[in-house]
Amino acid sequence: MPNKLSQETSPYLLQHADNPVDWYPWGEEALRAARETGKPILLSVGYSACHWCHVMAHESFEDPEVAKVMNDLFVNVKVDREERPDIDQIYQAAQQMLTQRAGGWPLTMFLTADQVPFFGGTYFPKEARYGLPGFVDVMRRVRAFHDGQRADIEAQNGELVAALARTQPRGAAHASDFSDRPLREAIAFHEGTFDHERGGFGQAPKFPHPDAIEACLRHFARTGDEGALAMATTTLARMAGGGVFDQLGGGFARYSTDNDWAIPHFEKMLYDNGQLVRLYADAWALTGEPLFARTVEETAAWVMREMQSPEGGYYSSLDADSEGEEGRFYVWTREEVHAALTPEESAVAIPHYGLDRRPNFEGRAWNPVVATPLADIAARLAIGGDEAAMRLASARAKLLAARGRRVRPGRDDKILTSWNALMIGGMAHAARVLGRDDWLASARSALDFVRDTMWDGERLLATHKDGKTHLNAYLDDYAFLLAALLEVVQSDFRSADLAWAEALGDALLESFHDPAGGGFFFTSHDHERLIQRPKPGHDNATPSGNGVAAWALNRLAFLSGEMRFRDAAEGTVALFWPAIERAPGGFGSLLAALEEMISPPTTVIVNGPPAAFGPWREALRHDYLPSTLVVFVGDTAGIPPPLAKPAGPSVNAWVCEGVKCLAPLAEPGQLRETLKPLKIRGSAPTRNRSA
Repeated sequence: MPNKLSQETSPYLLQHADNPVDWYPWGEEALRAARETGKPILLSVGYSACHWCHVMAHESFEDPEVAKVMNDLFVNVKVDREERPDIDQIYQAAQQMLTQRAGGWPLTMFLTADQVPFFGGTYFPKEARYGLPGFVDVMRRVRAFHDGQRADIEAQNGELVAALARTQPRGAAHASDFSDRPLREAIAFHEGTFDHERGGFGQAPKFPHPDAIEACLRHFARTGDEGALAMATTTLARMAGGGVFDQLGGGFARYSTDNDWAIPHFEKMLYDNGQLVRLYADAWALTGEPLFARTVEETAAWVMREMQSPEGGYYSSLDADSEGEEGRFYVWTREEVHAALTPEESAVAIPHYGLDRRPNFEGRAWNPVVATPLADIAARLAIGGDEAAMRLASARAKLLAARGRRVRPGRDDKILTSWNALMIGGMAHAARVLGRDDWLASARSALDFVRDTMWDGERLLATHKDGKTHLNAYLDDYAFLLAALLEVVQSDFRSADLAWAEALGDALLESFHDPAGGGFFFTSHDHERLIQRPKPGHDNATPSGNGVAAWALNRLAFLSGEMRFRDAAEGTVALFWPAIERAPGGFGSLLAALEEMISPPTTVIVNGPPAAFGPWREALRHDYLPSTLVVFVGDTAGIPPPLAKPAGPSVNAWVCEGVKCLAPLAEPGQLRETLKPLKIRGSAPTRNRSA
């Protein structure tokens, strides 16, 4: 019989609905069962694309003997960290405090009935190995400790709750304290961790770190420091040529297990790709490098082909595993490649993707990487570059089709507001930079889905699947969606979108803002009571909700004229200022907000007949202007006063620094000269440079 997870929307929870474990979803029913039975809670947190979550499930949760021990000794609660990031944040922090080790998934925590953890870890094998104790032995020892050492547990719990409370930011800064020193020191920090040979920050496992890449790009735009630009572009180029990028199907895996970006952990997450689409578009705007445009194109194509629902919303992730093996869907033998291609195609594809070298995946297969440049292969084969490119394109299409006949990895098809917002913003931004109406249409389709399904006119909900939308939205949902709307407003201005942005800004202030202490709580004021209510400021795999909220609200203030948004943004940066000063490298989102606090963003309002906007859009389309908002208004009816600039019979442009505006400009060239975008290429790109 299915357990209590069978009515949930999370694909991860549904994967465990037929376990012999008597799982509960997180909620009052589970907490009441713990109180009434006196059993402690076994909390297991994971997500559907998590490889080691699957391993622990197969080893332990599907085993009737292990399940019997779990059911006899504990109230068992299963949580999808993507639907309940509030719970995951709290217990990841608690696990690190209790064990002095890094967290991760699966997270395995043991709680008292009042939700306070007293022991925990991550993955436990069924039998002792890898230097880890066996899961059954752990459970029996934990239950004995719970029953026999109540006083010790109560004392420890009090200390843990106090320690969690001390992690809350406490800042006493004023805006007059702000300076650009953390902006410079963050770049120095990234320089210290940068891999000059292979790109990336830190050593394997190597993550994309979009916050560090963006900090480097913004620093170059602000200062002209080509060393910072090189850190960003080297990283982006090496990732795009590595196996962490799907060379056949497009899109990025979560991280690389090696320093060369060759072998990823094969799960593909929507949130990584939403951020990277935007960054690759920006890198192309700065450099004109065709690789960067091609990477955006292939990633966007994957998103629209495999990750967008018929209703418009974007799905969450693709699993790392298929047929019980990680990476099986993506890797190749030489025989499989020869069977799929003509000899002429193989002669190009095999060396290009590195299949003429030693196997790079477990000594038996190949994960495609860009091993030999196409120009070198063309010279070796004595064929033209165009001919080599045609053969590779044909080979790639055939290999992708052959791969499509394999058993596909599982897809987590729930639709999350926050992750959709990251992809909406990325697609809209890339559409503006590279002139792709189809990408903008994809972003608008997802935005319309969120508006129609996740928003009730006053509040957001966090998750949707199979016709059911539920769970209170979190800070990230509101902040990321507000930032995405500001991208869409710049790509395709509609007054209704700006009005929705103001409504989201008001909801942030009403439901998440701490007017006394500054900043924003991760959960709303009417959220269920948990043992902690964090105010996260540090960037992780996704940006900090406080950082994005501060950055977006500050910008919204200059578009709407409502300075309450700027005041809240300023108070947020002030709250985190002491932490930013101590360790600026971990606060990329808040640093972007700080930068635009010190020097308010430039707002450009282009007004006049929309049919004549074309040359003005083209004048700015390919420029990297990270602290500039460009809005093509057209119709000033019903829009806020800062944007309602008088239009003449032809198009004009108003450039405003903060609240001070220059005289209107009448020519696109004048606007470009006024903004003076910084580039490293000698001329604006032509259409074939993005091919």
